[in-house]
Amino acid sequence: MKFKYFFILVSFFLCFLSNAQTTGEEVLFEVGGDPVYVSEFMNVYNKNLDLVQDESKKNVDEYLKLFTNYKLKLKEAKTLGLDEKRTYKRELLSYRKQLAKNFMTDNTVTEALVEEAYNRISNEVKAQHILVLLAEDANPTDTLAAYNKINKLREATLAEGFANTMKQKADGKTIIAEQLGWFNGFKMVYAFENAAFNTAVGETSQPFRTRFGYHIVNVQDKRKSRGELTVAHIMIVKKEGDVGAEDPETRIQDIYKKINQGEDFEALAKQFSDDKSSASKGGLMPAFSGGQLSATEFEDVAFGLKEIGEVSKPFKTQYGWHIVKLYNKKPVADFKELKTELVQKVKRDERSKRIDNALYSKLKETYKVSGEQPNLDYFVSVLNEDYYKRKWKLPSSFEATKTLFTIGEKEFKYKDFGDFLVKTQRNLRNNTPFKAIVEEKYIEFFNMSLVDYHEENLENVNPEFANIIMEYRDGLLLFDLMENTIWNAAKTDSVAIQEFYDLNRSNYISPKRIDAVVASSSKQKTLKKVSKLLSEDMSLERIKNLVNSNDAVEVIFTSGIMDAEHQTIPKGFKFKKGVSKIFKHNDAFEVIQVKEILPKAQKTLEEAKGSVISDYQNDKEEKWVKTLADKYKVVINKDVLKKVKSQIEKQ
Repeated sequence: MKFKYFFILVSFFLCFLSNAQTTGEEVLFEVGGDPVYVSEFMNVYNKNLDLVQDESKKNVDEYLKLFTNYKLKLKEAKTLGLDEKRTYKRELLSYRKQLAKNFMTDNTVTEALVEEAYNRISNEVKAQHILVLLAEDANPTDTLAAYNKINKLREATLAEGFANTMKQKADGKTIIAEQLGWFNGFKMVYAFENAAFNTAVGETSQPFRTRFGYHIVNVQDKRKSRGELTVAHIMIVKKEGDVGAEDPETRIQDIYKKINQGEDFEALAKQFSDDKSSASKGGLMPAFSGGQLSATEFEDVAFGLKEIGEVSKPFKTQYGWHIVKLYNKKPVADFKELKTELVQKVKRDERSKRIDNALYSKLKETYKVSGEQPNLDYFVSVLNEDYYKRKWKLPSSFEATKTLFTIGEKEFKYKDFGDFLVKTQRNLRNNTPFKAIVEEKYIEFFNMSLVDYHEENLENVNPEFANIIMEYRDGLLLFDLMENTIWNAAKTDSVAIQEFYDLNRSNYISPKRIDAVVASSSKQKTLKKVSKLLSEDMSLERIKNLVNSNDAVEVIFTSGIMDAEHQTIPKGFKFKKGVSKIFKHNDAFEVIQVKEILPKAQKTLEEAKGSVISDYQNDKEEKWVKTLADKYKVVINKDVLKKVKSQIEKQ
């Protein structure tokens, strides 16, 4: 379901920033009688302007068309009653509760938490752990069973060793054991982070609980953070199924020799690296910090480079063979520089629970409530021995309608607190005084009521929260509509897909390709010799033996089926059998031997299925939107649109 949330939260056509539908505001257009205001359109247009890659979509008229289509879909969703579906309401409520957590913390974050966070991003822990899975809402019996199990596992680690216990006890279902590698602050849930950083090297923590269950963590090592690196790499992978492919280790060693001969690293990456995401950029990778990559060997080699421009020897990871070049090393910034960012991280992190008391104080001030305990003698008087046994019920004569306290405009009755007492009965010692029980329960109930009331009223007191909820609400509706109307139909209607393919066969053609050998060298003179040998149909192995030596790799060959977009083929290269002239490409000299020209060929439906389904969906959606435009009249206020265009031109 990840795609669903990507669609809702990322798709720029769903990002609304304003609820600005105030009395007297100008209406830009109407859809089926529903007004759309200028401020909403302007907010969406300005927010998404930088995200739009297609320049034509930045045109106001084109963007208005897209936005109108979006509103047509929303209108249809509501007409169909999708906003009344139980699943929709449940998911929206779930999201609202989740989002509200980010708006329910006090803005005052203690210096201690921020300093702790800085210390933990400045250091790294290497750890392994064992987890006994347990649902967050597990009952006491299951919770105790899981707790006992983790305690026994800890005892086993102390007697038999952590690694042995991991191997012997983990079943991958209820008991999970993992090597976590290196990590620093904010990379784990807060309870796990605390246990790891507070446990000495070589020691195993006491059992602790997270939302996943009960853990024990064994700390293997600690070190100062290695900061952030920017590197480039050349990667060579084994070509599965390609019998004639060169051994990747031999190929990487040849490339390494060329680097040592003074050839340009970036040019070689462009020519030979199998990492398509970085090859065109000379092998340059996004910056990363310790523990961020899934290849420990790669990180260790990269962080082992000392000088900018330094190049590693070839090495192997689970992904293939690599050579790494260091571009930049960035240590952890000082506290002052990072403090603002850390404050935001702490506010979003679960460690913010430690400042709940500050939140309660602020809400008391916001809603003008003292928080002083009222007289609770009545509640003490109605408790009896059944409360210790979790069997207590409200007496039939309970004074349910009497007001206990008021927050804002909401009155909380005796019945509300009475129900809370019933609901929160726990196994208590028989000697716990009723007065102590009631006072403790009242504090818990009051704070909970205060937070709940604030959460219920967030839309009224926090415009940002209100806007995000509106954005998600509409996005969720649109997703459900598109899934039911377009996407699911496109996946299941095989007859319609076949008909669409038959009508548009000309759109699914394999391009002209060549079976070719590409020789690359930094020296034009070398390629003149190679060109002559290729013309004589000499084998590649023999040419390598004649041109290359143990100490110097002068030429590297790339062979196989290639189209015009292949990284070794220069733009504009004309496919012609035989040996080409020598030309400059990717900062090197190349010569191409074209063995055979493969003409354009019709793709079968199976070969083109992904593209066919995508095109079919787009075609179906376009026709569907036209029917919506007929169903719901769209009226554009041309005078207002003229003002909008003028305003945009002045920006």
